[in-house]
Amino acid sequence: MLTPWGDFAVCDAHIHFFSPAFFARLAAERGLTVEETGRTLEWHIPASGAELAMAWKQELDEYGLSRAALIASVPGDEDSVAAAMQMYPDRFRGYFMANPTAPDGVERVERALAGGLMQGVCLFPAMHRYSAADPRVRPVFESAAAHPGSIVFVHCGVLTVGVRRKLGLPSRFDMRYSNPLDLHAVALEFPRVNFVIPHFGAGYFRETLMLCDLCPNVYVDTSSSNSWMRYLPARISLQDVLGKALEVAGPHRLLFGSDSSWFPRGWHAEIFRAQVQALEAIEISPEHARMILGGNLERLLAR
Repeated sequence: MLTPWGDFAVCDAHIHFFSPAFFARLAAERGLTVEETGRTLEWHIPASGAELAMAWKQELDEYGLSRAALIASVPGDEDSVAAAMQMYPDRFRGYFMANPTAPDGVERVERALAGGLMQGVCLFPAMHRYSAADPRVRPVFESAAAHPGSIVFVHCGVLTVGVRRKLGLPSRFDMRYSNPLDLHAVALEFPRVNFVIPHFGAGYFRETLMLCDLCPNVYVDTSSSNSWMRYLPARISLQDVLGKALEVAGPHRLLFGSDSSWFPRGWHAEIFRAQVQALEAIEISPEHARMILGGNLERLLAR
């Protein structure tokens, strides 16, 4: 992709794969048909996982993206992303949401990572109401450690799920389990496992920086509109956030992400443009821009 720093491979570390199974789960919870769910949301619901994989591949082609990490966005849907990866192994990397406290949660993690396609285990402690330090979660970290090239993505901070809000579904999350510092002892104990905190910690920016400073195996993804900045006592900009993250974590541990998800919007190009403008404003070097916008993800997920 042509950028202000030259033409190089840009990779997106954060795209949600809203598969037919994802929408079927929501529709059942809301008491609607899948078709009614699509009309309520005013979104396009794919007829199949293959159709959705082709749509995302076309988005990558249109915008000049090299690769993207696709996230299966409900527990148990890892096969949808695995199938997309089989279709386009050179364009996608596979992440999946896991709930380690579910009866089959740990088993599903072990099976997915052993399959060789999936690399990112996505944990949402506030959503599923457990601490990252809970002993029930330990097998997830052990499994990631046993499969080099795997990462553990942990959503911290404020958690809102727009699709649930649009459908009038409750989100009974518990922010007591949202603090990135819950990962401190875990990241120290598993130094060969790389952890990713999305959205700069989504409101726990200071704590995320502290964790990065103490644990060299913790990365930050830059995705979404980062509206959490309005919670801070002083006015702060995306430029300020990126500057401070670079100061503490360094350019080698920042991963560009868009948090794209639904169609017909597709890839959230505005998020990319805003981050490019902020990086330009702090006069980042071409070398560091290449790392943040793609090189770090490639290196992190290299087998």
